[in-house]
Amino acid sequence: MTPIRGVSPVLEVPFTDDGEIDVSGFRRVVRHVLGTGVGSVMFPGFASEFYKLAEDERQTLTQVLLAETALQPDVSAIVAVQDHATRLAVKRAVEAVDAGADLINLLPPHYLQPSRKALVKHIREVLDAVDPTPVVVQYAPAETGTRLDADMLRKIAAKHANLRLVKVESSPPGPLIAELAAGDPPIPAVEGYAGVQLPDAIRRGAVGTQPGCSFTEIYVEIWRRFENGDDAGGDELHRRLLPYISYWMLDTERIIATEKLISVRRGLFASPYCRAPAHRLDAEDIRMIDRFLAEFREFL
Repeated sequence: MTPIRGVSPVLEVPFTDDGEIDVSGFRRVVRHVLGTGVGSVMFPGFASEFYKLAEDERQTLTQVLLAETALQPDVSAIVAVQDHATRLAVKRAVEAVDAGADLINLLPPHYLQPSRKALVKHIREVLDAVDPTPVVVQYAPAETGTRLDADMLRKIAAKHANLRLVKVESSPPGPLIAELAAGDPPIPAVEGYAGVQLPDAIRRGAVGTQPGCSFTEIYVEIWRRFENGDDAGGDELHRRLLPYISYWMLDTERIIATEKLISVRRGLFASPYCRAPAHRLDAEDIRMIDRFLAEFREFL
């Protein structure tokens, strides 16, 4: 059985106006997202600004997440591991599983362009360390420059049954999703990148999507329509959303800042603060966000 299906949001991290983590705000984000009916959530990802968190902050927020998901047995907590050193990645993954993580999301190392052999060794060691806990390998070439392919992933999956999913964030993601699904062994895939190519990804076999979390309800509705056979309705709602997400995803920091302001407008936390360096929303960015909230108010 696929351990993730449908919409699996990546949780954002609210900060106070003076740049401290807003723990109570994060707890409200977690509870709000779990209340939208999703089957899983992921933390921390690029949308969480993981690369701007101190180790103790990351641990505190992970504890909050796992405490909340422990109360909901039908929801899976996916804890992400991005450490470049294999030793540290193994340690973090094992600690996350021991703390209650249901799955591990593994972003392979990418600083200074490690060799293909080194990438494979890194992935295999993490898989071995947490077996039988399911692992999602994240492929984000735009953010990391890393190059993975279906043959490489299939060879790993053939010896590691807990490589259960690949998060495909190439552009477009559809061809790799289809290639992974058609192989032996077949590897299910989830689509990321804010769902810009979501309808094509679904048609090519994606079992889920991992967008940000500030307007989860829209993604849930798009997924519901496709899952119920209403492809025209799914396409129509995605077409309405696409002008916004395609612009916001022109760079990762832009969509992070955007989603934070959307969450503030929705009352989830108080400050849209992003730790520098960050994208600073200008007046037109903010007007676009307000147009978005007005257009999709029926879902939000």
